[in-house]
Amino acid sequence: MAEESHRSSAAEIPVTSNGELDQSPETVFQRDSYPSVPGALNLSESSVSPSNYASTTEGIIESGPYKGSASLPTSPVAPVAPSSAVASRLARSSSDSQAEKGPMKAQPKSGAVVLSDDLKNPAMEKLDLVRKWSINTYKCTRQILSEKLGRGSRTVDMELEAQIEVLRDNKRKYQQVIKLAQTLANQLTQMMQTQRQLGDAFADLSLKSPELHEEFGYNADTQKLLAKNGETLLGAINFFICSVETLVDKTIEDTMLNIKQYEFARVEYDAYRTDLEELNLGPRDATTMPKIEQSQQQFQIHREKYERMRNDVSVKLKFLEENKVKVLHNQLILFHNAIAAYYAGNQQQLEQTLKQFHIKLKMPGGDSPSWLEEH
Repeated sequence: MAEESHRSSAAEIPVTSNGELDQSPETVFQRDSYPSVPGALNLSESSVSPSNYASTTEGIIESGPYKGSASLPTSPVAPVAPSSAVASRLARSSSDSQAEKGPMKAQPKSGAVVLSDDLKNPAMEKLDLVRKWSINTYKCTRQILSEKLGRGSRTVDMELEAQIEVLRDNKRKYQQVIKLAQTLANQLTQMMQTQRQLGDAFADLSLKSPELHEEFGYNADTQKLLAKNGETLLGAINFFICSVETLVDKTIEDTMLNIKQYEFARVEYDAYRTDLEELNLGPRDATTMPKIEQSQQQFQIHREKYERMRNDVSVKLKFLEENKVKVLHNQLILFHNAIAAYYAGNQQQLEQTLKQFHIKLKMPGGDSPSWLEEH
């Protein structure tokens, strides 16, 4: 029994979860407390009899013989290793712990994450729009270059193209008329200033020259009347300029904007038409058929857009022509009557012309109301 207790005490060595020797201070202290020399005193095998207290050899302790091997001195620490059951248990526990930690660490290394439509990133949607815009821009640029180099074909509506060309030519001519009318208005303004100054000079001389008082007075009145009629004519010319500018810069420009959109739709239509024709000339297999079907869908979309824009431009040109005739008819009559009445010296006819077109003259210095009128 003493031998079994000695072996059990030597085998109970603490081992960590990795199968290594536990080196904690408590364990080292407990391990060093056991004897490591074969001839050391074994208290478990010692025996003290009460009868020895009466003998002459007092204090002598009888100990049993050492039963270990004399040639192989053993230490209870170095050669001892955990049993197979303990090792298997430790290996199982470590594998279980790694299995528990494994999915947590491997989770970020999973495959591509598919998001639902509600959770899509707006940045990805913008990136997709940029990609589509880049493809469309590339196709349109290639089509424009091929047309300028004479290598590509373009869709032409002869009737509509002729109307557009006439409108552009008329716009340039109307802008030229506006510039000339503005030049006439500026020159008339300068002439009115000269006439006022001349009338003041004649009026001053009529006062200082008694012998020519009537002659200077007639000329002073004539120049002042011409300056006054010039103000009326200038109002009619400015109204003419303003009306034609509105026609050119707003009405015609709005139609020109629709024409630009129509031309861009035509370029897109021709670009996707050319792309579809190139695909149809190539081989038809499992790889090219999806591309041909997609190109056919895009071609149909841009064809409908082109036809819709063409119809819109045709309607716009029709309404523009009607509006242009109406506006220019009234403005040309105003301009003619005002010029004729001014150079004929018919002041009443000139004033009647302004009343006919509801034109109000601006008095000098009457552009902005005074602070008394504002408050």
